Amino acid sequence: MTGAKKLSEIIFYLLSLFRSIAGEMASAGAGSSIELGNISTDASEHHRTQDSAPTCAQGPLSDSSGATDDIVQSQFLEPTDGGRSAWRLLFCTFMFEALLWGFPLSFGVFQDYYAKLDGLKDSPYLTIIGTTATGIPFLSGPLMTPLVRRHAKYQRHMVYLGWALCILGLVAGSFADTLPTLIVTQGIMYGVGFALFYSPIISMVNEWWVLRRGLAFGIITSASGFSLVAMPFIVDKLLNKYGYKLTLRAMAVSLAILTGPLLPLFKGRLPVSESSVSQKTDWSFVKKPIFWFYCAANVTQGLGFFFPSLYLPSYATSIGLSSTQGALLLALLGLSQVFGQLAFGYLSDGRLPVNVLAMASGLIAAAAAFILWGLARSLGPLIAFTLIYGFFGYGFAALRARLGLAVSGEPASALAVFSIFCAGQGVGNVMAGPVSAGLLSNVIRVGSYGASKYRTMVIFTGASLVVSALCVGSLYLRPKRLRPW
Repeated sequence: MTGAKKLSEIIFYLLSLFRSIAGEMASAGAGSSIELGNISTDASEHHRTQDSAPTCAQGPLSDSSGATDDIVQSQFLEPTDGGRSAWRLLFCTFMFEALLWGFPLSFGVFQDYYAKLDGLKDSPYLTIIGTTATGIPFLSGPLMTPLVRRHAKYQRHMVYLGWALCILGLVAGSFADTLPTLIVTQGIMYGVGFALFYSPIISMVNEWWVLRRGLAFGIITSASGFSLVAMPFIVDKLLNKYGYKLTLRAMAVSLAILTGPLLPLFKGRLPVSESSVSQKTDWSFVKKPIFWFYCAANVTQGLGFFFPSLYLPSYATSIGLSSTQGALLLALLGLSQVFGQLAFGYLSDGRLPVNVLAMASGLIAAAAAFILWGLARSLGPLIAFTLIYGFFGYGFAALRARLGLAVSGEPASALAVFSIFCAGQGVGNVMAGPVSAGLLSNVIRVGSYGASKYRTMVIFTGASLVVSALCVGSLYLRPKRLRPW
C-alpha cells in the first residue's frame, strides 16, 4: 500500500507539472525552422491544385458550355493550411513530440542516476539505453517512409501500436534489475514504438499542411527543445526522491494520461484507397559525388554529436556540481537548440549557402567542445558551452532537408535522401553507446582537461565535428565547373 500511495502522489505531482507547461509549450513553437517540411512542397503538387483554394474536390462535370450541372462524383475535403482540424492535428503532434520525444532526450539525467547504483555503476555501456531509444527512430526512416506510403490505410493502427509499445517499454523497464533488461525495455521497446507511430503522424501532417508546411514543421521540431526546459528537472527530482522503478512507472502512467486522449484525434485528410501506389523514386542521385560527401559529413557529425547531451549531467557531478545543476545544463541545451534550429532553418532558406551554414555548425560547435567543455571546472563555462553547442551543433539538423534538395530537386528522391541522412544520424546515435565505453577512463581529476575521465570523449566530439565540416568544405576543392551549385 505504501508503494501504491507513493506512486499516486508522483502521478498527481507529474500531472500538475505537465498541465502547467502544456499550454506554454503549445503556444510557443510558432517558428519557421523546417526539418522535414522543406523537402517536398513540390511533392504535394497534386494537393496544391485541389487543396490550396477550394474546400472540396469535385469529380467530372458536364460539358463546359454549361448545358447541364450533373455531377458524376463529388468528394468534400476540409481545407489545408488552417482550420480547426488542421490545427488540432498540429497541436496533437506537438504534444506527442514534446512529451514522448522529450522523455528519451532527458536520458542524461537517468544515466547520471544509474551510474551511482550498485550493479550498474561499473558498466561502461549505460549509454546504450538512451542511444537505442533515440537512435532507432532515426535508423527506421528509410524503412518506415515507404511502408507508411504503401499501407496508408493502416496509419492509425501504427500510431496506436507504437504508442502502446512506448508506454509498455517504460512499465517493463520499471521491473528491470539488470542493464540488458533496461536496454531492451527503456531502450529498444521505446525506440521501436516511437518509430512506429511517428512516421504515420508525419504523413498525416503532410496531408493537412501543404503551402504552410514550413510553419507546421517549425512548430513540431521546436517541441522537444521546449520540453527539455522542464523534463530534466522533473526526472531528476523523481529519481532522487523515489528511485528509478517508481519514476518509470509514474512517467508511464502520466504520459499515457496526457497523450492517450489525443490518439483518436490523429486522422488524415485524404481518403485512403484500398491499394496505395507509391511514387517511384529515382535513385540516380547515388552516382553524384555530392551525395557521398554529404553522407560522410552527416555520419561523422552524428558520431560525436550526442555525447554532450548524454554526459553533461555526469560531467557536472564529476566536478562537484549537483544533479540539479546537471539537469539545468540539459534544459539550457534544449532551449538553445530551439533558437539554433529556427535560425539555421531561416538562414538556409536562400539567405546563406547551405554549405557555409553546415561548416559553421561543425567548426563553431567543435571549438566550443575543445575550449569550453574540455577546460570547464565550474558551472559558468559549462553553461556557455551548452548555449553555444546547442545553437550551432543542433542547427545542423535544420539543414538536412536543404542538403537533400541540393542532392536532388526531384521530390521523391529528395525525400529518400533525407531519410538516408536521418538514418546516418541514427548510426551515430546508436554507435555513441559502444564508442563511449572506449572513450571514458576511470580516473577523475577536476583540474585536468576534461576532468581526465572525459578527456578522450571531448577530443572525439570536437574532432568528429571538424571532420564533418571538412567533408562539406572539400566540395569547394573541386573545379568550379564540377561543383553542384
